[in-house]
Amino acid sequence: MSAYLIEGPACISFSGGRTSGYMLKQILDAHGGALPAGVVAVFANTGKEREETLRFVHNVSSVWGVRVRWVEWRSAKPGFEEVGYNSAARAGEPFRALIDKKGMPPNWQARFCTEFLKVKAMTAFMASLEIGSAYREVIGLRHDEGRRLLKMFERNEKDGRQCVAPLAKARVVSEDIAEFWRRQPFDLGLTAGQGNCDLCFMKGKGLRKELIRQRPTSATWWIDAEQSVNGFFDRRDSYSSLAAEVRRSPELFDDANADEHDAECGLHCAEAA
Repeated sequence: MSAYLIEGPACISFSGGRTSGYMLKQILDAHGGALPAGVVAVFANTGKEREETLRFVHNVSSVWGVRVRWVEWRSAKPGFEEVGYNSAARAGEPFRALIDKKGMPPNWQARFCTEFLKVKAMTAFMASLEIGSAYREVIGLRHDEGRRLLKMFERNEKDGRQCVAPLAKARVVSEDIAEFWRRQPFDLGLTAGQGNCDLCFMKGKGLRKELIRQRPTSATWWIDAEQSVNGFFDRRDSYSSLAAEVRRSPELFDDANADEHDAECGLHCAEAA
């Protein structure tokens, strides 16, 4: 039986990256080009994704003819708002609202951004469909992401969730994803490390500095968020200090290992959720 034959009810977690986009296409093809009854594809927008990501999600929907449900976390009930390509937040509004609610930014010890902005937003949306809590969560983890797969299985056992990883079952690895997108009429348009929240604090210092060099104004939101609650995403390297280092050495090359954060948001931080 194909790893991509998914029975409803199920939620396909579409992060807006190439891996989960590939997974969605395989599921569509396995079902004759359309999602089966009770299976929905959901993209949770934090407001800090780059425009390329939002355009990619829109293209996936329009080119492949699949409805992708866009959701954003809200503190008030029902815990989410359904939006679309045109109405989606682009200035970090959901993320900033969460920081204000918590009175602190998330950090490496408390990565509640994924928990609220991704997991809780999608969970609340699924609850609104009145299909009950016993649904599969279809996650874009590949066969070559062994540690994250183990974390997924641990969460299933601990929390009673039903997360499944069809890519891992199909033994798909990163090279398969890259080859697939080379053959498509559209692509994400981002290099490794540029995706997810634009300057996510889980990206290494060198990578964040390189991203600030590429887009100097991208640091402004992160600096303002830290200063608004007198806190830090990463106490060792505040965003104001990173921006200052870049200004002092605008041509300096940093060791920016993009592969260290080449998992899609919600997968890299999966153990926190």
